[in-house]
Amino acid sequence: MNLPANPVSKLPDVGTTIFTVMSALAAEQNALNLSQGFPDFDGPEALLERVSAHMRNGQNQYPPMAGVSVLRQAIAAKVDDLYGLQCDPETEVTVTAGATEALFCAIAAVVHAGDEVIVLDPAYDSYDPVIRLQGGVAVHVPLNAPSYRIDWARIEAAITSRTRLLILNSPHNPTGMVMQDTDIVALSALCARHGIYLIGDEVYEHMVFDQGKHLSLCAYADLYARSFVISSFGKTYHVTGWKVGYCVAPPQLTKEFRRVHQYVTFTVNTPVQLGIADFLQQHPEHHRQLPEFYQAKRDAFCERLQGSRFHIVPSQGTYFQLLGYADVSSEHDVELARRWTCEQGIASIPISVFYQNPNECEYHALRFCFAKDDSTLSQAAEILCRL
Repeated sequence: MNLPANPVSKLPDVGTTIFTVMSALAAEQNALNLSQGFPDFDGPEALLERVSAHMRNGQNQYPPMAGVSVLRQAIAAKVDDLYGLQCDPETEVTVTAGATEALFCAIAAVVHAGDEVIVLDPAYDSYDPVIRLQGGVAVHVPLNAPSYRIDWARIEAAITSRTRLLILNSPHNPTGMVMQDTDIVALSALCARHGIYLIGDEVYEHMVFDQGKHLSLCAYADLYARSFVISSFGKTYHVTGWKVGYCVAPPQLTKEFRRVHQYVTFTVNTPVQLGIADFLQQHPEHHRQLPEFYQAKRDAFCERLQGSRFHIVPSQGTYFQLLGYADVSSEHDVELARRWTCEQGIASIPISVFYQNPNECEYHALRFCFAKDDSTLSQAAEILCRL
């Protein structure tokens, strides 16, 4: 058989992610990088010490496929403490190589060829390609800009006999929107009518501001029964490069999830799992204090921009802030983000790239990451206030 030199692509229209593109451009231009969502400060010293100790003590071989038992137990205890869900760490908790792997495995576990999956635009960019790799169809429903509230009537209208799954992201990347009690009521009614599966992308669960509350799908028995709930230690502990996340799901869903997981990464590195388990058990105050920590950074960033021409609605959650630029420029957000990186020395993320149809991006804004030290945020504000 003579095969073509270039294989037929399963994702012919997918290029390098905007995060990689903008971070590379920032490095090339020596610009402040407020684009890709990672801190410019390190994780807690006590966490680094525990991981190092486990490395030195010989904990460097394969761990169990689902994750080390002590970490899964610590996750289950945390979920119980925060959301009142008593899940079984043996049958309902799986440690993954970051939340992105967990999203892949959850989608692959339940989506078959021809199934439809509803995603809410602007949507995190890994959802759509994974759905398509399973032979599924991503059905994009825009959020209501500029508030980015969920339009439940539009979701209802998008559901067909082929709808298998709805992906929810709260706190929401890139907009910072946080689901409210009314959303949970609407979601419960929707699921009761249609019986679809859910993915709760909750990687920013500990970053909800202004005395708001994170409404995890774990907290509602009817929703949890049909959900994969995904979170990220990388986000919570300022160590995104470690790529450690987890998925909590009912036993029947976890069983299917692990069938995929074992052939994607099989497992996650041992000393980091053990170090995280130690830190999670010994320092629960870290995740409890995280909202205050990041709200202070959000507030400082927004306050320093008060003299600018940007439209600012403080982010409800995540460590991202949208800045509306309609009074600054009429350029398309992709071109503007590139130009400001090169000419002004500050990198951001254009939000139109998170839409299936960029023309549905009604609000002209760029996303800036405020998970940065004070000097970086001060420099960024100075640049932006000059525009």
